[in-house]
Amino acid sequence: MDLLHQVQRTLRRYRLLSPDRALVVGVSGGPDSLCLLHLLHRLAPARGVPLHVGHLHHGLRGAEADGDAAFVAALAADWGLPCTVERADVPALARQTGASLEEAARVARYAFLGRLAAEINAQGVAVGHNADDQAETVLMHFLRGSGLAGLRGMQPLSRMPRPQLPAGRQPLPGDHERLIRPLLFVPRAEILAYCAEHGLHARYDQSNEDTTFFRNRLRHELLPLLAQYNPQVRRILGNTAAALADDHALVRRDLLAAWPGILLQGDDTYLVFDLAGWRALPMALQRGVLREAIHRLRASLRDVSFLHVDNALNLLHEGAAGDRMTLPAGLELVLGYDRFAVGAQGVALPVNDLPQMGVEGLSLAVPGSVRLAGWQLALTQLPRAELPADWQENADRWQVWLDADLLGPTPALRTRRPGDRFQPLGLAGRSKLLAEFFTGVKLPAPARDRWPLLVATAGDIAWVCGLHMDERVKVTPATARVVHVTLRPLGPGATPP
Repeated sequence: MDLLHQVQRTLRRYRLLSPDRALVVGVSGGPDSLCLLHLLHRLAPARGVPLHVGHLHHGLRGAEADGDAAFVAALAADWGLPCTVERADVPALARQTGASLEEAARVARYAFLGRLAAEINAQGVAVGHNADDQAETVLMHFLRGSGLAGLRGMQPLSRMPRPQLPAGRQPLPGDHERLIRPLLFVPRAEILAYCAEHGLHARYDQSNEDTTFFRNRLRHELLPLLAQYNPQVRRILGNTAAALADDHALVRRDLLAAWPGILLQGDDTYLVFDLAGWRALPMALQRGVLREAIHRLRASLRDVSFLHVDNALNLLHEGAAGDRMTLPAGLELVLGYDRFAVGAQGVALPVNDLPQMGVEGLSLAVPGSVRLAGWQLALTQLPRAELPADWQENADRWQVWLDADLLGPTPALRTRRPGDRFQPLGLAGRSKLLAEFFTGVKLPAPARDRWPLLVATAGDIAWVCGLHMDERVKVTPATARVVHVTLRPLGPGATPP
């Protein structure tokens, strides 16, 4: 199959082109991008796709880079294509961000192409990555440590990498444009042969020979060495990436299905997960949840190392409540008793989904009700004979039946005090420190100081709300009147945690 038909098949199979919308083509002047532009120039008109050439001068390589920019602009003019050339100061960007020149150049290039796509309302951006690039990418991710997302390499269709934006700047629509790679399954040798066949005289970038760059060392040193063991190593790496891409799609489908069931709350600054629900997932999805959380909070982050994920797994399975660990890009993970959170350094496990008092004490009436922050506590009175048949098998922790006379006529709500004790139902009158009880039931530490306590008129704790009642106010055969107490979250469709 000749190269034109091979690219046509890739365009059809992955639906890379949409008709009647412009496409930005990133052209450096090298053989890959030159071949890509020539092929698309032959194919796009039949699909009604106007092409727009984009070239970024990186502020590197001096006169050679100036020549590249002039070459691309002249070529686009000869072929009757609009062209935008922009200049970036990549060395300055690398100094400002602490990134390598390679990474800074990549960030600047995609930011430029994304802006250009937004400005002309293009359907996306096409770049000239080929099968050899794919082999290098997979090998690079393997050496650095990666899961399926990295080992699947580049995809024929993906999203433009989201750049790290300055504080306060909103991303342009082009930051999220489609990124297509029509040459991803074409070996570099076939691209060079195509350029020779069609008289395409590409520019030569000497920096591609500089082995101080990691990718160049892979290309010129490691891959030739591996080829001595298997001459087909590049093809095998590409096949491995294709197989793992299918596996990744399957795992991601299951991850997205599981995500709503374990995510308790969050926004673009933090995410809180149900610990038991997360632990019940297969290990692949446990890892996937952690990676997904990091990427949702730090979308510009390219790689999450295996070590970070593995350390997080160990903490979440073996750590104690309150343990913390550092994650990439200024993130932190904190473990609670029944949940964990991922967020910016210093992130706390929120308690706004739990009942919390805004004052130290509240007087109550029977019958009557009071509101807490997002919750309501209500008290009603009934004769013992009107107790529901299943009251002793109460499965709702947020309601309780108490002896009205033992509770007294003027109960109250208050927060905990130093030395608080109560007599938990079932301990035959033995008392327990409230602080020890909170620890034993694994109540999140930030919730303890403002947790509502229902106290009897005599001052004793009658109900640690939602957690345990006191032996001294239980309903017995001698009880004449009963107080039914409920604590419910407010809001449509709200249910207690």
